[in-house]
Amino acid sequence: MPLRYVFRVRFRLDTAPGVGTDPQEFETVVRVTPPEPGESGWMLFRDALWRGEVNDPVYACQLAESWVDVPVVSCEFAELRTDEDDLETLREAIAAELDEFNAESVRDVLHKYFGSAIHVESAEGED
Repeated sequence: MPLRYVFRVRFRLDTAPGVGTDPQEFETVVRVTPPEPGESGWMLFRDALWRGEVNDPVYACQLAESWVDVPVVSCEFAELRTDEDDLETLREAIAAELDEFNAESVRDVLHKYFGSAIHVESAEGED
């Protein structure tokens, strides 16, 4: 299973003049598969998260708008969902770029950006 960032996103429907909706805002769960380590954008967690929370709500909403193509009202990080193999691949990629994270260990990096919001599933998809 690839790494997936899981976000709770609240969005609104923009309607034409004279058209209304009820409700006008909705919540959904958005799962984002980041690029492979080394590819542009693979450090999304470094740029968007801090201790398991989005570090800049405005930036997070802008990111979410690019994913869902609707006006986003709020975007909250829920968790990193992965299996042990892909988590190990992430650990290796972080270790190779440790200076980029201003940290002394991979464990420090994971805690600094994800807090305790890492959900590791078994290879079969079971918890």
